[in-house]
Amino acid sequence: MKVLQPPTWAAPRGYVNGVAVGPAAGTQVFVAGQIGWNAQQVFASDDLVAQVRQALLNVRAVLAEAGAMPEHIVRMTWYLTDKREYLARGREIGAAYREVVGSYAVAMSAVQVVALMEDRAKVEIEVTAFVPA
Repeated sequence: MKVLQPPTWAAPRGYVNGVAVGPAAGTQVFVAGQIGWNAQQVFASDDLVAQVRQALLNVRAVLAEAGAMPEHIVRMTWYLTDKREYLARGREIGAAYREVVGSYAVAMSAVQVVALMEDRAKVEIEVTAFVPA
């Protein structure tokens, strides 16, 4: 097992940003829930779309630590604090997704939660990826 921690990021407390296991038929990569703050754990915006974009960039950075790319993503789970805003801003969120991740076929779930651990967070995205050997 390899812990995935981008070298310029602040160290997380109580969790890791990702884990890679393998390499039999390939490497499975498990990315912990990423929120819309930057590598220094600072929110640049309280806007949902901006936070989605940053969370996806964070996912991409953790994947890169395992030698994975967005096209290796096989599963995503989105946790959102406001489903109405998510639904109302679907086009903008889709554009941010395509910009950062692409248009890959991914098994995806989205759920509304009462709150996330960071008060300013509006979205948290968790990912599983598979990198063929």
